[in-house]
Amino acid sequence: MPGDAILVADGVHRHFAGVTAVDVEHVEVPRGAITALIGPNGAGKTTLFNLLTGFDRPHRGVWTFNGRRLSGLPPYRVARMGMVRTFQLTRVLGKLTVLQNMMLGSRRQGGERLSAALLPFTWKAQRERDAARAMELLARFKLDAKAHDYAASLSGGQRKLLEMARALMNEPELVMLDEPMAGVNPALTQELLHHILELKAQGMTVLFIEHDMHMVRFVADHVIVMAEGRVIAEGTPGEVLASPAVVDAYLGAHHGTSLRELIEEER
Repeated sequence: MPGDAILVADGVHRHFAGVTAVDVEHVEVPRGAITALIGPNGAGKTTLFNLLTGFDRPHRGVWTFNGRRLSGLPPYRVARMGMVRTFQLTRVLGKLTVLQNMMLGSRRQGGERLSAALLPFTWKAQRERDAARAMELLARFKLDAKAHDYAASLSGGQRKLLEMARALMNEPELVMLDEPMAGVNPALTQELLHHILELKAQGMTVLFIEHDMHMVRFVADHVIVMAEGRVIAEGTPGEVLASPAVVDAYLGAHHGTSLRELIEEER
């Protein structure tokens, strides 16, 4: 896909006990677009996410975000630079309220420093602004009525919404979503797709992992395909669906979606 790249990775390699999980020579995520990262189970998609966001370390490789090198940075510093992610298995703090979970997503909170914590008047205004933004986002994701409920009381789909909303508290430039639609009912799936499209409309870049090719075709501008840790194809949804390498990778993994039917639809 032509255009400026917000994230560029080169020579990223990670193995576990001699088994190669990720071996990506070069990949770029175009700025201002929605990019889907697809591939059969075990392709290395989530491992690549973990490496790029600092939750795991590669054996070699470099990557940059907005031209700044991220290799070796811890997750909190990656997030502060404007690159945030969600997880396939949601990570909400069940014993905190929904609003408190949201407040944790705000960057550079004044009260986190010991000296400032002793002087609450120095960060009271910031906390009020953060709370107002949190409530605005909760309303957008239809969770405002749950603001003072414990996060543990939310359904699985609501937790995915909360995690996405919390990521936006950081005012990111790039949002990385790990299988946001996994285990979600059809009605909530449509809502999540709407939110993903809304992120792009607001000027953010989105990179998401997904298995459902119908959803990918509907929402993605650009698609990157991984298999056995490597990038085997990339392009528009129509281009990758027509790639023999992609068809072989999916059918070889006994994937539930019939790619051949989707290819015929594209044609």
